[in-house]
Amino acid sequence: MGGDFAPDAVVQGAGLAAREIPENDVLVLVGDEEVIRQKLSQFEIDDKQMEVVHAPDIIDMGEHPVKAFSQKPKASIPVGYSLLKTKQVEAFCSAGNTGAMHVGAMFTIKAIEGIIRPAIAGIVPKEAGGFGVILDVGANADCKPDVLFQFGEIGTLYAKHVFDIDNPKVGLMNLGEEEQKGTLLTQAAHQLFKYSKKINFIGNIEGRDVFNDKADVIVCDGFTGNVILKLAESFYDMIHSRNIQDEYFDRFNYEEIGGSPILGINGNVVIGHGMSSPMAVKNMVNLAHRMADTNIHMKIKENFSE
Repeated sequence: MGGDFAPDAVVQGAGLAAREIPENDVLVLVGDEEVIRQKLSQFEIDDKQMEVVHAPDIIDMGEHPVKAFSQKPKASIPVGYSLLKTKQVEAFCSAGNTGAMHVGAMFTIKAIEGIIRPAIAGIVPKEAGGFGVILDVGANADCKPDVLFQFGEIGTLYAKHVFDIDNPKVGLMNLGEEEQKGTLLTQAAHQLFKYSKKINFIGNIEGRDVFNDKADVIVCDGFTGNVILKLAESFYDMIHSRNIQDEYFDRFNYEEIGGSPILGINGNVVIGHGMSSPMAVKNMVNLAHRMADTNIHMKIKENFSE
């Protein structure tokens, strides 16, 4: 029920996703059951791979996340997280209130033991093909060096298992390649990365390296990452508004990426764009399915339990 164009776009997107996931897998639609059934009928969607879980309340996009999550336990986001916590579903995604999605992750399924701060990961289209990972892109505006180092570990596991990148190259976003460059934060984080044998650290990278193949995993604080992510989104908007067709820049379209996962929590969660279209919802579901299929949250948990 969440998102600027819900429930129509969400139900239509689920219908598109159902055509692509394996036959034995099931999509669970959480929300007002009467409305969902009506929309499935209206759009002539075959629901043989779908289940509906009734959640009568709605958390609006502008509501305060903590208050809304605690005061509306029967809204689709709290109910969805309850299904994930009790392992009735293997992944949960929503284009609803972003703050409520993050609050739900921290209060319901919680951070993996050993994770200082979970991160939201963004996907970066690479010039030579494929995608890179950038984290954090908004969950943690202020970070400490050990948090950035953990982002490198988490991002490495995500890139390796979800995007099949062998031995991912990790770069620390900075304003120069030399290790003495940057803020006190990046200088200290650089030392942690430099002496670690767990990560394929290639050193500092600059803004011009975001879209080339220098690094597969880009580490930064959430403030910097969010600015980069929104700037990348604007590339597509500007080119599209000028009627310029370019195969590479088409991959900057938020619809193609679908959503951003929260990594470092006890479950597979993807946050969708508030203005998600049916195509964006489909790709958000596909990303959540890929995360569940690779069991990425357990691989992160195993890494930190060691």
